[in-house]
This record gives sequence, structure tokens and C-alpha cells, in this order.
Amino acid sequence: MENQDLINRKGSGEQPNVSAAELQFALEKLRSAQSLPAAIVAGLVTALLGAGTWALITVLTEYQIGWMAIGIGFAVGYTIRIVGKGIDRIYGVIGALLSLIGCAIGNLLTITYFVSASEGIPYLELLADMNLDLAIEIMTVTFDPMDILFYGIALYFGYRYAFRQITDADIARSLGKSV
Repeated sequence: MENQDLINRKGSGEQPNVSAAELQFALEKLRSAQSLPAAIVAGLVTALLGAGTWALITVLTEYQIGWMAIGIGFAVGYTIRIVGKGIDRIYGVIGALLSLIGCAIGNLLTITYFVSASEGIPYLELLADMNLDLAIEIMTVTFDPMDILFYGIALYFGYRYAFRQITDADIARSLGKSV
């Protein structure tokens, strides 16, 4: 049963002590609190803040710290979970995609800064002239196979933390039963 897959039993293998109808009611109550639009907006803002942070740290240290992908993925996923109150897997998919976008934008902002510094072009002017074709070309030319690892990590953390696992206690609380 699909609804049973949503419930985290912490390895107990036990079914909740509720009927199928009660379980369905509890899940619908939890789903009614979800907000995918709010999750997307909050996740996008977090991804952009993460991208800016990644770029700033890389520019200041002159060293790309790819492990920041964990931070971006976690921050985006966790923000989506808290703001969107999601229990469905779509929240994980959105978290993964926005985490990837955050990492890619962070890389693009960083590369753009170093290009502007080396070519003597004002940074904001270079950003203002950026278009999709140029961004793709920059990302392609500067691609490093390690990017796959870090983007993969961001995808994982963005997915993993974007929706919450439902426990038997959550089910009981949504039914008004004592935990």
C-alpha cells in the first residue's frame, strides 16, 4: 500500500494500530497542511542564498569548496520541509532540483567573478550581459568531473531532507489519540 510506504517505523516492521480508513484520514489531514507553492518559493530563495554564499566563500578563499553542496542541499531541503510541511515525495524532487540549481548558480557566479577580475570587466556588467547561451558555455568550459560528485551530493541532500517521514506518533496525533 502506497500510504504504508510513507510511514517511518524505525525498523520495527509493525503496522500502526489504526484501521486503513483511519490511516487514510490521518494522511489526508497531514497532506492538507502541505503547501507546494510556499515550499518552492522558500526553496528557491534558500538556493539563491546558498549560491551567493558558495560564490562569496570561493572568491574570498580562492578555493572552491565543493562540500558546500552538502550545505546547499541540506539548507534547501530542510527549508522546503519546514515551510512546505511536505510528506509527499514531490517535495524531495523539488528539493533536489533546487539544490542542483543553487550549486550551479554558485559555480556560475564564482566563475563570472574570476573572469571579470582577469579581464578587467566590472562584475555586475558581466552579470548583466549574461544570457543562457553564455552561461551554458561557461559551465561547459569550466566543467570538472568532480562537479558530478558535488552536484550528486546536493541532489541527495536536497531530496532527502525536503519531506518528512511520518511516524506512528504523527498518525496518532492527527487522529487525536494519545501518543
